[in-house]
Amino acid sequence: MNSYLALISLDLRLALRQKSVIFFNYLLPLVFFFIFAKAMHAERGAQITQVIAMVTVIGTLGSGLFGAGMRAVMEREMNILRRYKVTPISPLPLLVASVLTGWILFMPNILLLLALAHFMYGMAWPSTFVSLFVFISLGIAAFRAIGLILASIANSMQESQILIQLTYLPMLFLSGATFPTTMFPTWLLILTQFIPTKYLVDGVQGMLLTGKTLADNVESVGALLLTAAVGLFIALKLFRWEKDEKVRTSSKFWILAAMVPFLVVGAKEARTKTGISEGKILARKIARGETYLLRNARVFVGDGKVIENGSVLIRSGKIAGVYEGDGPDPESLKAEVMGAAGKTILPGLIDVHVHLGAMGGFPASEKDDEKDYDPHRVLLHNLAAYLYSGVTTVRSTGDILDSVRQIRSTIASGETLGAEVQTCGPLFTAAGGHGTEYFKQVPEAARDALLKQFNRIPKSAEEARQQVDALKTDRVACIKAILESGAASRVFNRLDTALFAAVAREAHAQGLPLAVHTGDARDVADAVQAKADSIEHGSFREAIPDALFEQMKTQGIFYDPTLSVVEGIHDFGAGKNELLKRSLVQQVASAELLKGTEAALTSSEMQEMRSSFAKFPFSMPVAIDNLKRAWQHGVLLVTGSDAGNFLVIHGPTVQHEMALWVQSGIPPAVALQAATYNAARLLKADDHIGSIRVGNDADLLVVDGNPLEDISVTERISWVIFKGERVYNRAGLFAQE
Repeated sequence: MNSYLALISLDLRLALRQKSVIFFNYLLPLVFFFIFAKAMHAERGAQITQVIAMVTVIGTLGSGLFGAGMRAVMEREMNILRRYKVTPISPLPLLVASVLTGWILFMPNILLLLALAHFMYGMAWPSTFVSLFVFISLGIAAFRAIGLILASIANSMQESQILIQLTYLPMLFLSGATFPTTMFPTWLLILTQFIPTKYLVDGVQGMLLTGKTLADNVESVGALLLTAAVGLFIALKLFRWEKDEKVRTSSKFWILAAMVPFLVVGAKEARTKTGISEGKILARKIARGETYLLRNARVFVGDGKVIENGSVLIRSGKIAGVYEGDGPDPESLKAEVMGAAGKTILPGLIDVHVHLGAMGGFPASEKDDEKDYDPHRVLLHNLAAYLYSGVTTVRSTGDILDSVRQIRSTIASGETLGAEVQTCGPLFTAAGGHGTEYFKQVPEAARDALLKQFNRIPKSAEEARQQVDALKTDRVACIKAILESGAASRVFNRLDTALFAAVAREAHAQGLPLAVHTGDARDVADAVQAKADSIEHGSFREAIPDALFEQMKTQGIFYDPTLSVVEGIHDFGAGKNELLKRSLVQQVASAELLKGTEAALTSSEMQEMRSSFAKFPFSMPVAIDNLKRAWQHGVLLVTGSDAGNFLVIHGPTVQHEMALWVQSGIPPAVALQAATYNAARLLKADDHIGSIRVGNDADLLVVDGNPLEDISVTERISWVIFKGERVYNRAGLFAQE
């Protein structure tokens, strides 16, 4: 033990005498710290954590490969190691002393960087400081061990420089320490899973951003620990005292042995892609940690209030301030200014009635049909289309449950960017009722599985209660029941009112909003009696009595008229394609879908289907009259489009629904409030979305012009901001995998 302590003491004294050691261990990392912090505007938010990770990796690599590796070669070249040889000492104390000396010299710099990040850039102290300290210590030990292997296999200073650079550069540039891995193509992302420094970058960022511990990074910890041990063992076996002792060329491959732990971890990550997902989530947290000040815009708050000239401060994904006029000095806020004169800031729009798994049209060919009906791909594309269009939240009111749950989790984690999803889960209906007809053309085995995901058909009140409870366990956000019995050629069995009442009671008992699909005035009356939270569609066939609207107002029931689906069905039956020509629809729908749907509107093969749709007893004048009278009676209005039905293409659905309302005589301010604040109240999410107020999520749509005068302005999108992240490349949303 005395020899170890003596060598550590001697190494430290020698190191501190060398200006290069001070420069590379302290001054150079500080230079990088301030350069990166300035370039990345670290004062604005979570970018400071990326700066810390970058400087830590650069310093750790420098300490390991250059500090340990090159210094050991230099000491051998200068015959310093030869002098140790004549003393009664083995190579092990020298190697251990080198690792510990590097750790003692470098760790104070980490403490200094954390202090600077806290006091100068406002970064919170790490909540898992001990884990961070231990993790970086393991990184230093692992990379100094790699450096010592390089020193052992290099026959000269020149050769060591080549070997070190060949190791240093890939570890630096492919780890995320210099270039964000989010800009890498998929094949390169997979390659990064085999780069040791990638785990150091992700580990440090995860601990700083999300408070992860050593246990959360167990594989990385194990790989670093094993690399340190294996590296020291190999360096010991290949250790040479004198420069005249040459190592065989084949021995150089021993460096690969030190990489084995990361080859094993990398192979697993390349297969599961867990590391790629976690990297995307960390990058999203950084992007959502920025600070922006949107200035000099009209601010539609959501609840009816309008600030004609105001500013909105966004910090760490939340709305941090709403001001009249210019607002505070941006320098004092450390915020990036986004000039918005002539624009209007709205809460992110909300569509409360969509079917994410349906396409709204027909793909161009059978080959495209198979491709486009991949559930994950379809849902991902549709949610990207909504966010592209400024619709930041949607409610699924009839989809395959497992598919929606999976995509909901992916979006919520930040791994994928798309509109936030709520789901009502399967539809409560009768055997042979509306909602059971969608899978008739599917083979029986597959049909049964799909129906279990899509429908609930209770046979007793107790079974209805159990089914609602099970969906609560599955974390659905609402319950949807269908009362419509259809009309004309489309007649369905109607859900028994006693069973419907049982569903309603249990939904209320579980705190789940109840959405009820209705087709006529009788359906609306039964839904109101059961204290439904929202009436979906109302009636397209007959007038809803004024007394029912008064009851809805008294009970606080929301009305979702879905005029879009009435128009879509009529246009499809008439073979009209105007809805496909809308600019935003052209931007978000795939070329295959647009082409195939255009063809279906004129093809002879689709004539029978178009004829049946043309005969639907749906009346736009009736639907408009019901909407106007609901508004006149003070009923709470919300915007749903029933997207996924024919010609109602996912994406700019709310904008078109509002346009139909305004054409019908509803004031733009009423339509905008229905699409924001009211919709958030229906979803029981008004504590964080639906209005521009301090503490809410920064889900914002910025449009060019004044939608209070011209509702079509909502389609002139300047910026979309989601959870505080400015969606710079909206078209890139469709390139996500």
